[in-house]
Amino acid sequence: MGDWFNLIASATLVAKLTHSGIAVGGLFVVRMLAPFLISPVSGVAADRYDRKTLLILADLARGVVVLGFLFVRDPADVWLLYTLTAVQLGISGFFFPARNALLPNIVGPQDLGRANVLSSATWSVMLAFGTALGGLVAGGLGVYKAFVIDALSFLLSAVLIARIQSGSKLDAVDGGRSVTAAFRQYVDGLQYLRKHLHIFAIVLHKAALTLTTSGALQVIQVALAERVFVIGQGGGISMGIMFAAVGVGTGVGPIVARRYTGDRGPQLCVAIGLSYLMIAVGLAIMANLSSFAATLTGIFLRGIGGGIIWVFSSQLLMKLVPDQIRGRVFASEFALFTLMGAISAAISGWSIDAPGLGLTHTLWLMTGLCLIPGFLWSAYIMKAKGPSCLSDEGESANE
Repeated sequence: MGDWFNLIASATLVAKLTHSGIAVGGLFVVRMLAPFLISPVSGVAADRYDRKTLLILADLARGVVVLGFLFVRDPADVWLLYTLTAVQLGISGFFFPARNALLPNIVGPQDLGRANVLSSATWSVMLAFGTALGGLVAGGLGVYKAFVIDALSFLLSAVLIARIQSGSKLDAVDGGRSVTAAFRQYVDGLQYLRKHLHIFAIVLHKAALTLTTSGALQVIQVALAERVFVIGQGGGISMGIMFAAVGVGTGVGPIVARRYTGDRGPQLCVAIGLSYLMIAVGLAIMANLSSFAATLTGIFLRGIGGGIIWVFSSQLLMKLVPDQIRGRVFASEFALFTLMGAISAAISGWSIDAPGLGLTHTLWLMTGLCLIPGFLWSAYIMKAKGPSCLSDEGESANE
């Protein structure tokens, strides 16, 4: 919840201080690029040290960092907001790979699918609730109160994580603690992906989703709130409603889809392919900008498709990747996802201000682009041979 308070508040503050789509795009570039740069270290750390401890330390550190946003008061301070965002999201680069790698350690294999969907549902509920509430706070009470709430939320998160009975082991990776050993372990993770192309194909989904859709859409939603559907101070309330629509979609999509797919690999793969088509439909509805209600409908459909891709690809990786290398695989996935998000945010920030493009043409371009990874994935799973997500057994996570 606190993350979304921070996102709405910081995006609202940048838009208010600069009135520039490029500046807003720059914020999302920083949010995405910082975790990418830290990923070689974070992946090894998630396989090398106690994952629960990493999560607690990351929460406490981020709680301190976000208080620095209170000092951003005028356009000359925007650099400080970018710097603090980079530090905060760099620390998040340690949190998310460790979190994903930890989940299979605390639930049995038979419960992993349900646990993953429930985890996603909690995230989606907080996206919907946190962005809506964050929009109300930022748009009604001001952005600085939102930053204070975000700082407190990290403390609460650390307390909750401390109560987890963790099954992760210290020093899951062999080979010593030196810098050379750490670099070798990072390279081992890349070699694993090179040797297991079906795993690498699954790893690419979040990157493809973010490059063609998610990264750009965050910037576009800020522009829509500020320029087209303005509700609240700087469009903070309308921005919160739009992000909330994404949250509802990402929560509903995987839960409904799982009623048809179960935890079976082939069905999960097919659902991922169809989800790209769902995203294209949602973007096409948005592109007309006919009304706020229609735009929210398109955002909701886009959320459904994106949620299915996100949850099902994570589930496949949790099922197929051995524990001793899982942190590095998820860190590599996170690195690609954040790098593509930075590229997407930068391009979209430029395109919505560029003469002859603007919001509508950018959305139509995204509609076509998101179909490309869907087509490539569908072609791949139709021709895949050997161990892959097409097999209900796949690889044993303990091999």
